Amino acid sequence: MSRRRLDEVDRAIVERLAHDARISNRQIAAELGVTEGTVRARVKRMEEERQIRITAVTNIDHVSDAALAYIWIEVERSHQISAVARHLATIPELGFVGEMLGRSDILAITMVRNTEHLTSFVHQNISGIPGVRRTESTLGVNFVKHDYRMARIVS
Repeated sequence: MSRRRLDEVDRAIVERLAHDARISNRQIAAELGVTEGTVRARVKRMEEERQIRITAVTNIDHVSDAALAYIWIEVERSHQISAVARHLATIPELGFVGEMLGRSDILAITMVRNTEHLTSFVHQNISGIPGVRRTESTLGVNFVKHDYRMARIVS
């Protein structure tokens, strides 16, 4: 399956879906001046090519008993980074795992109830992974802006 780049119409469709995934194809078509079939076909293609995924997202601003935890992971040897990241990606509680440049090799993000929960989670699930040298964790305490869509690329 060959992937093509998103064109201007694709990006406009994604922008509208990112704002409200329940918007109808008919409404998007009317706003963009294209047919409903065009919108439907493009959304289907982008989903099939895994360029987009339409899903419900928890609004962390309204979760009262949880905090966003950032777990920065340093790996013993650079050739182990990908293997450790793949292992972390199998942990269901982690919503994000990424190989990083900078102060740590890997960043993992999860939700925890409190610092004790975070400590337990890290010790039970991360510290014992072969190749993990050390971890450093931080908790988000006040989110001024949280745009979960991350659909825009800096131009």
